[in-house]
Amino acid sequence: TPALASQGREGRVNSIYWWPLFPARPWAQMVRSDDRMAAAVAGGSNRILRESIKRSMLRSAAVTSGCWRGPHGAKRYLLTDDIIRLQEFQQKKVATEHQIYGNKDSYFRNIEEKLKKNGIILKDELKTLLHLCQTPDDVEIAKNVIYRYHTENRNVAFGEFKFGPLFMRLCYEMDLEVPAIELIKDQTLHGFFSDSTSFNILMDLLFKKGHYESAWEVLGEMKKQHVKFIKDTYLLAFAICYKLNIPESCKICTKLLEEAQLKGDNMTRRAYCFAVACALKQNDVVKARSFYSQIMNTESRLCSNLNIIVQAKTGALEDLMQTLEAALDMGTSQLVKRTEFSEQVLATVREELQENSVFRARLEDICAKLQASGQVTKLTLDDMLCQTPYGKKRHMQLLKQEQTSRRTFRPPKSALLAE
Repeated sequence: TPALASQGREGRVNSIYWWPLFPARPWAQMVRSDDRMAAAVAGGSNRILRESIKRSMLRSAAVTSGCWRGPHGAKRYLLTDDIIRLQEFQQKKVATEHQIYGNKDSYFRNIEEKLKKNGIILKDELKTLLHLCQTPDDVEIAKNVIYRYHTENRNVAFGEFKFGPLFMRLCYEMDLEVPAIELIKDQTLHGFFSDSTSFNILMDLLFKKGHYESAWEVLGEMKKQHVKFIKDTYLLAFAICYKLNIPESCKICTKLLEEAQLKGDNMTRRAYCFAVACALKQNDVVKARSFYSQIMNTESRLCSNLNIIVQAKTGALEDLMQTLEAALDMGTSQLVKRTEFSEQVLATVREELQENSVFRARLEDICAKLQASGQVTKLTLDDMLCQTPYGKKRHMQLLKQEQTSRRTFRPPKSALLAE
């Protein structure tokens, strides 16, 4: 890329761009996996990268096996609600509206008047304002207030309330990725989005909307601002690489994994699965097997489906048969959860065994038995990868409900003491 070429001429590598395809590009260039958004671009653009990614996506769409394709138009998001906390945010919005007794317009006018008179914006005022926003115009006013508030409070003590996640939840709720990207990349707001949650929520929004290149750029901005990567960040990073499916995707996954291991950061099983899938899409079977071998617990439907593809592509056909037969044996027990295999994954495995008549016959026999036992699903591998699990908060709420006495509406211990 031009940015890298200039770095080479200077004889040094800018540490901001820690892998080859994190270019300095305007945020307005948003590329989907199936089309490119037309957007006005402020400043210069990296046309070479953009066209390279687009060609790579079109090429991969033409040759990629069906097991990677999900339903057309299906929304994909990765983070659970106990991380996004959208429901909690919406409940607070309702409570805030009740607090001001429907005087939203006058509240906004008072805030705008404060801005004109250079009045001090208080923390609670900004909190209330963000919970009152209902339209894009409201968000524009909130942006101006954020700039003023940050100017006045950029040197607040560590541990002060963080507005970054709150603003990102607002943008997530209203599907407003443009102001979210604009603010998170604005150097004058440096420190306002100092937490990983803000970046993760924005990347999840962009992933959900199919703006994978923009999500990539936000990831690069996160690294540039030295914001700590957490396990959700790695999950999003590997998922973005998987969706972009460009030649450098696999290298980036490897680099990220090495950095995480050096730092002692935890990696979720799902993040590893995205790395395996990314390598398989790039036909890097050796790397896919290496990623898969690092998964500590492979007892899941997703891992089982990835495993049989890796076994088929590496020629471990006897292991493949044993894996499928073991899943079939488990399916006969009522006490053990049956392993399901994707119909399209099995079709991919069949293609790999096309030239081997002996193993192909065994495979067809096993597949017929799996179908009869209800262990074949129409879900694609992409469906399984992007299926968001239930968050922990829901289970904790149920547990708390069970810990309350139905008669006294108090914890069981206090109820017994009262009696």
